[in-house]
Amino acid sequence: MTLDKIDRAILGRLQRNGRMSNTELADAIGLSESACLRRVRALESAGVIEGYAALVSERQLGLGMNVFVSLTLDRQEQGGLQAFEAAIRRIPEVMECYLMTGEHDYLVRLVVANLEDFERVHRQHLTRLPHVARVHTSFAVRTVQKSAELPLR
Repeated sequence: MTLDKIDRAILGRLQRNGRMSNTELADAIGLSESACLRRVRALESAGVIEGYAALVSERQLGLGMNVFVSLTLDRQEQGGLQAFEAAIRRIPEVMECYLMTGEHDYLVRLVVANLEDFERVHRQHLTRLPHVARVHTSFAVRTVQKSAELPLR
């Protein structure tokens, strides 16, 4: 799908406020309500808009610690990658997991309450992941920049 200026404006507004009504969105973009709704539905159907969610405060839920874990697998074969990825998806504290190039195979971001909570996740989950040879952990001191809004060029 090729995005035009109006599509980008719609996406920009919805990224900032996914709960705005179609009427509010249409007014902000300068479209009729029906044309705006057609555009939004087309963006949804094309998979450009994947869904809508509430941004929940990690800190307010007592999950104020971000932990970045670099994992190296014992071998780079498809079955091992698939087993690892299936297992990592079952850990509730995993917010993001990326297959990487470079020194480590995967980079994982966890949210936990504190050091003791991380120790529990490490003991119950990370040490039991299939095919893991090495685990390197870094704790975030503070968040400098965090955004859920993609750049729309």
